[in-house]
Amino acid sequence: MNIILRTSSLIFLLTITANLFCQTNAQYDTFIQNAESLYKAKEYKKSAIEYSNAFKSLDWKGELGDRYNAACSWALAKYPDSAFFQLNKIVYLWDFSDYEQVNNDTDFASLYSDERWGILLQKIKSNKDNIEKYYNKPLIAELDIIFNDDQFYRSMINSFQQLYGSDSPEMLSLWQTINSTDSFNLDKTKAIIDKYGWLGKEVIGEKGNATLFLVIQHADLNTQEKYLPIMKKAVEEKKANASDLALLSDRIEMGNNRPQIYGSQLQSINEKNVLYPIIDEKNVNKRRAIVGLPPLEEYLKYWGINYVLPTN
Repeated sequence: MNIILRTSSLIFLLTITANLFCQTNAQYDTFIQNAESLYKAKEYKKSAIEYSNAFKSLDWKGELGDRYNAACSWALAKYPDSAFFQLNKIVYLWDFSDYEQVNNDTDFASLYSDERWGILLQKIKSNKDNIEKYYNKPLIAELDIIFNDDQFYRSMINSFQQLYGSDSPEMLSLWQTINSTDSFNLDKTKAIIDKYGWLGKEVIGEKGNATLFLVIQHADLNTQEKYLPIMKKAVEEKKANASDLALLSDRIEMGNNRPQIYGSQLQSINEKNVLYPIIDEKNVNKRRAIVGLPPLEEYLKYWGINYVLPTN
């Protein structure tokens, strides 16, 4: 199955994306969106060509997830040389290490009989082993459970809203479950941070590192403010993502009834998503780019909001 790293599972995406290329522009995004649509329509060759057009528009640069997806489209279109070219880019230049993802992705079935496939898998496995040799695996296992608990009930929010409404007894019961789970997760996460500090992905992996942020992001305001300086230091030490810190900062500003800084926070009014007020809104995309967040227009499309950046 093809994974689209730029658009899937937004909550997790926002926590783990290091934004390899902040120079993403509108033309690049248009080509990528076309490529994704063509992939879904099973127009694989046309999809692959649109990915190439996207990379060309950025002087042949591109995001890791888009390179992966381009390889999927080329493989499905039966162009193995082009598929291996894209895969080699992310495996040899960017140390891509998700062995399970590649090994189980049936988009690459046409490559299995090629002698290059086994060599590629060996390199991915080597990348994975190199990354994981310093992992604290017991902590990773604990954080995996915390992450799954954090996301499981939240994944039901949209369907419950559509089925029962925001103020329904069913929705209120779901939020009670979420709050109870958050409280339990917070106790465990605070114990980890208080003992070890804010651990980087080299110790607990990207998902574990993202879990620290998620739990603090979902905590009460006092807890968020307590751990904000700890996370700021972690960003300075390259142990946390600047984009995650931006989201936490916005959540704190919103909790204090102040305008947010990066435009990450929405509020629900009459069961519609509405952007929470932003300070110096005309320059918000400049601030977002600095911390590795995509333009606000692109982000808000996911939430069904057509946004136009003010000019004054």
